[in-house]
Amino acid sequence: MRFAVPQGWYRAERWALIAGVAGAVGCILGAMFCGAADFLRWYLVAYMFWLGISLGSLAIVCLIHVTTAQWGFAVRRMLESAARNISLLTLLFIPILLGMTRLYPWAHPAPHDFVTEHQRPYLNPTMWVLRAILYFIAWNVAAWALSRWSWLQDSPPDRAFRRRFQNFAGAALGVYAWTMTFASVDWMMSLDNHWRSTVYGFYVMAGQGLIAFSFLIIVAVLLWKYRPISEFMSVTHLHDIGKLMFAFLILWAYMAFSQGLIYWMANVKSEITWYINRTTGGWWWIGMVIILLHFFVPFFLLLSQGIKRDAGKLIVLAGWMLLMRFIDLYWLIIPNFPDTKGHLVFSWMVIAAMAGIGGVWVYSFLVNLKAHPLIPRHDPMIYQVLEAQEHGH
Repeated sequence: MRFAVPQGWYRAERWALIAGVAGAVGCILGAMFCGAADFLRWYLVAYMFWLGISLGSLAIVCLIHVTTAQWGFAVRRMLESAARNISLLTLLFIPILLGMTRLYPWAHPAPHDFVTEHQRPYLNPTMWVLRAILYFIAWNVAAWALSRWSWLQDSPPDRAFRRRFQNFAGAALGVYAWTMTFASVDWMMSLDNHWRSTVYGFYVMAGQGLIAFSFLIIVAVLLWKYRPISEFMSVTHLHDIGKLMFAFLILWAYMAFSQGLIYWMANVKSEITWYINRTTGGWWWIGMVIILLHFFVPFFLLLSQGIKRDAGKLIVLAGWMLLMRFIDLYWLIIPNFPDTKGHLVFSWMVIAAMAGIGGVWVYSFLVNLKAHPLIPRHDPMIYQVLEAQEHGH
């Protein structure tokens, strides 16, 4: 049985790298001619998009090990390959690190800003950088440890791995939740440090789970017609993954609605300003797009069992969800800046940043994917999955 990536996928590496280089050139030109401060806000949108896929993939890998889910066996190496891109994203964080004072108001507080002064023990450049280092260390260790143990399963079996995976993955899930909660505050919520939300971290993590499942569906469906994925992945597994994407869509919407409802009921000026900035001017239309096309349309489509079991329809919906996740991040990040509050703006620089980061990300993902067999050859679960396939489960 062939366990490698199909030869046709090798051409995709070249195109991804070309897109990455072209995007990087666009980013450099944007920073030079449009200003570093303007460029960095668009770079942050693109960065959080691709980081979401990697961190969401890491969380799903942990979920697979904790639950020993059969649906995850055929797709685990795809998720591990995406999670290992956290190393690449660690390097791509450098522009944000260097441009911190241009992005975050607390890094250059206005005189007599008592809110910022009160937050200074937490929101100060030194602590912000130290926390970022801690986040990336934790994420990289988790991603590489799970991948390393997974590669060892390509050798003769060691049943002790399953218990090791479960124990480590359970702890890693907790660390992910803790670090991502703080990272979402540091990198996104503190763009407007006069606003705060206890739900924000969960909202961001729900979005990461949703974007990772959407990406997974696209890759899994594209590989499904090739061996070995066709040997180990069934329509039932696709249905399970579709249901999980549906679950994260509902979780994301629940977090968004809960946060909005609480602030609407409280009606405190310092808190509702965040929503006013996103519901005035052209931003109102973006909000309507998110409500209708990010939630309601996918929600009603995913109610259908037929769509969740139809690879062609599900991959289109997954691609649509990637676009919606980009729009949501755009809506979360861009209205925080003084010149965009109540004024809808869009720039070609976000396209350049998406292509630059995304091209390199996809190239690295494909390199990771082809470096090892698509299926762990000696994972004890291989026999359970094959038996279930034979019985039409």
